[in-house]
Amino acid sequence: MSYLLRLVLPDRPGMLGAVATALGQCGADILSLDVVERGADGAVDDLVVSLPPGGLADALITSAQSVPGVVVESLRPYYGGADLHRDLELVDALAADPARADALLTEHAPGVFRAGWALLLEAGPTVLHASPGAPEVQDLELPWLPLTTARRLDPEDPWVPERWEVLGTELVAAPVGSPGRVVLVGRPGGPRFRGSEVLRLSHLAGIVATVAGTVSA
Repeated sequence: MSYLLRLVLPDRPGMLGAVATALGQCGADILSLDVVERGADGAVDDLVVSLPPGGLADALITSAQSVPGVVVESLRPYYGGADLHRDLELVDALAADPARADALLTEHAPGVFRAGWALLLEAGPTVLHASPGAPEVQDLELPWLPLTTARRLDPEDPWVPERWEVLGTELVAAPVGSPGRVVLVGRPGGPRFRGSEVLRLSHLAGIVATVAGTVSA
């Protein structure tokens, strides 16, 4: 069984090695590592780790946090591949099929951001494209539209459907070519979208808008 483990590590030499050693002691194998962001408080890393049959997920938390200063921000089952960097995969797909740029953004965004679903929306809301597993939104109000810049959305705001709140769905959105046309990405169970992830979504949405020719003047 594979898991996605998000850690906050102090900015000290040898921290990642210490975490790897601690995880190895509980039988975990690190399959891939992605540096989400670095800041004054240290590094935020996403690790895909596997446990042998019978291994307990709680042991990953206990082992990682046995290293002084390490904080486990989230842990959840991971069903994707071991390669966490999928931004370039999306860019390659856009270059190969620019006529489907909008649909490709919606299809690839969940994989790029290790999220559950994505929607390309216009006010109404009108669903232009939806990824597999995306929720129905016919009667949903979107008071944050129009959206001029990418941002994390508060998952406890009144407009958020109860079923999304129950699942602990973290949300981020970015305009795609115009403030009234946005990509909305949902990550059930978290973790919270970091600033670097919001920026990446903004950049990818901008690339898609340029490729699709939907950038407003």
